[in-house]
Amino acid sequence: LQGMEQNVQRIIKALNECLAALPQQQLQRVSHIGISGQMHGVVFWKRDKGCRWTECGTGPTFEPQEVSHLITWQDGRCSPTFLSSLPLPQSHVSLATGFGCATVYWYLKKSSGFLESYDAAGTIQDYVVAMLCDLKKPLMSVQNAASWGYFNCRSKSWNTDILQTSGFPVHLLPEVGEPGSIAGRTVCAWHGIPKGAKVGIALGDFQCSVYSCLTERTDAVLNISTSAQLTVSMPLGFQPPETPDPSSPVTYFPYFDGDYLAVAASLNGGNVLATFVDMVARWTEELGLQVQESAIYTKIIKAALAQNDSKLSVHPTVFGERHIPQQLASVSNIGASDLSLGHVTRALCRGIVGNLCSMLPVQHLLEMGVRRMLGSGSALARNEVLRQEVERIFPFPVLYGKDVDAAVGAAMVMFHRK
Repeated sequence: LQGMEQNVQRIIKALNECLAALPQQQLQRVSHIGISGQMHGVVFWKRDKGCRWTECGTGPTFEPQEVSHLITWQDGRCSPTFLSSLPLPQSHVSLATGFGCATVYWYLKKSSGFLESYDAAGTIQDYVVAMLCDLKKPLMSVQNAASWGYFNCRSKSWNTDILQTSGFPVHLLPEVGEPGSIAGRTVCAWHGIPKGAKVGIALGDFQCSVYSCLTERTDAVLNISTSAQLTVSMPLGFQPPETPDPSSPVTYFPYFDGDYLAVAASLNGGNVLATFVDMVARWTEELGLQVQESAIYTKIIKAALAQNDSKLSVHPTVFGERHIPQQLASVSNIGASDLSLGHVTRALCRGIVGNLCSMLPVQHLLEMGVRRMLGSGSALARNEVLRQEVERIFPFPVLYGKDVDAAVGAAMVMFHRK
């Protein structure tokens, strides 16, 4: 596995295009901006040259200047051997490849010159907040800080002693604040949003997704999009353990108001089905035929719906899991009568849901008082076979259509905390 980077200019261009497409008269009424984005990733910039404000058709906007690529959560350059060479964090979160601090260590050891060009860092959403409010030092929520590793959620502080001792550039670490608090105010009118609008500290996409649909403490949220998560609220007053258990499939994510979510965060969700479809497309191409990937999706789901059962057993962890990165996917119990596309797709969907369930078993959910499951995410919305398997494996009523949406969640946080 190698690097996974994205171009920040293109991300901000897409953000600008989305805002420019919104009705101007609505934008002019905006008083608060809630921002969330993918956790774990890291982007570096120069504090005084992070962006420049320019005029566009819908008013002032900013364009990135001296900014690195975004190294995303899917980055795979930190091998298990490399990670084991790093100092042990004083945190309840185990370190994994793609985590901000691990990525900084990688540059420090493999390409230290790269870091010398920058004096600030954050997630991509922290970068946006820093640019909108012209923050001299980036500000990061506890949610994003925990996702970077080397952050102690109990003391709400970075492991500065541990990091400094090993030569880590601690000056790059952002200040940390409470999720739901205000980071600053817009320094310019932004696409018609008034200058001086309050901007919330950037939040984790996962927490905001959950916030957009979780109403009862007795609800569990099951989300299957690119990756997959099964989550449930921890009891009030819960504190995570002092040290991580690297072999545990459940992590505790800081939520809001000191609460925590217990999360089985799987690296294998809709991306597994996408990989399978890609494989089928390549095989047909090698056979001299051409089939559109979208047509393959439709056909395999239809075939699996006609195939109610399969003796095939698919362990679908093509992308490994953070708690066992070396254990990849496998297929067992292969019989001659279970080789149709319908059988294989059915077994694959069952495997994706079963893998999540093995990480946070039904028994645990029952003990935690779960009474209902909220199902969400693009893969679940588009794939009836996955929905059938969810209902087969979990003994709770499942409510769909409460689509988890991080942007909606971030807006709700700002609205509730006005």
